Amino acid sequence: MDREYILRLLHAQVNINGHIVGAAVGSGMTAKYAVMGGSDFVMALSAGKYRVMGRSSYASYFCYGNSNQTVMELGTRELLPVIQEVPVLFGLFASDPEIHLYEYLKMIKENGFSGIVNYPTMSLIDGKFRIALEEEGNTYQKEVEAIRLAHYYDLFTVAFVTNAEESELMIEAGADVICAHLGLTKGGYLGAKNVLSIQDGKKLTDEIFEVCMKKNPDALRMIYAGPASTPIDMQYMYQNTACQGYIGGSTFERIPVERAIYNTTKAFKSYGSLDENDPMMKMINGNWNPGDYTEFVKKYIEEHYMNEIKLADLALVAHVTPSYLSTKFKKETGISFTEYLVGHRIRKAKKLIKSGNSSFKEVADAVGYHDYVQFSKMFKKYAGVAPSIYRQASFKTE
Repeated sequence: MDREYILRLLHAQVNINGHIVGAAVGSGMTAKYAVMGGSDFVMALSAGKYRVMGRSSYASYFCYGNSNQTVMELGTRELLPVIQEVPVLFGLFASDPEIHLYEYLKMIKENGFSGIVNYPTMSLIDGKFRIALEEEGNTYQKEVEAIRLAHYYDLFTVAFVTNAEESELMIEAGADVICAHLGLTKGGYLGAKNVLSIQDGKKLTDEIFEVCMKKNPDALRMIYAGPASTPIDMQYMYQNTACQGYIGGSTFERIPVERAIYNTTKAFKSYGSLDENDPMMKMINGNWNPGDYTEFVKKYIEEHYMNEIKLADLALVAHVTPSYLSTKFKKETGISFTEYLVGHRIRKAKKLIKSGNSSFKEVADAVGYHDYVQFSKMFKKYAGVAPSIYRQASFKTE
């Protein structure tokens, strides 16, 4: 798919639909369904591959693997074979010391990629680490040069920028899309916790796009993630900035998958009951205060006393050792777990015996004792009398 055709198509989408959408992906499945949902292009990023591995997007900045090699394999094996309808862009790590930019861009084009995007990008690194990297020749300028060469090769180019200065450099290099990278995506279980406010994001976006409007009004203007992680967020940005599109990574890949897998597994785990107030469900969901282990055990016994209950199983779900849970429970209740469980069952048995509607065997089964002899023994120990005598005494007092 050549650059001129891509640009005509994207500008037509902006004219008709008002905006365009790009998806930064880490798997063929994500790319396939993003395109089915209307994504106008997809970007193969090493960050995407790490996301589907259960890691944060920032894992692509660590020495876990060769970023360009990861992207090449992702693109050629998973994306290009299933995506023909829209452009597939290569997330290029321009500071890779093992590549010659000119030759590598040639290989990217020959392998079927329609363009590139500068990622991982130095623009997301600051402080002393940034200074140290630049001293070794790893600079944002290399990314600018990569965009310039890609433009020369007639590849479609998307440039991640984080400020007005970077925006100007990329416009001069011939970038087709200037994308204001507002930081990693908030939300979900692996999402960034410290993000810009939507208002600060708007301010930064205005500064970046002001340069675009002056230097090259034809360059498409997009936003990546940060505080803009929902359609409502983007509606605000479309209405209050010169933004023409949105690029999502975790928004389209990590967060929906987290929710879907989590909720589906939770549904199967719930034995057919989806009661969010069930103590086991609260513990599984992570909605339980870690300091309330004793309360968790008591409430679980209240709900499940009729079934087999093992302290070791409860400790496993609560992510503590059985000895810790046992000691904590006894310290806070004054009795052991076993004593509390048996005592609770006997109290329930007393109520059933008093009602007179069930046989002693049925009462035993109802409170978790399938061996009547054992039930009778424990009842006598805790109630002081056998079940039959307790029932007789109950009838006499009525």
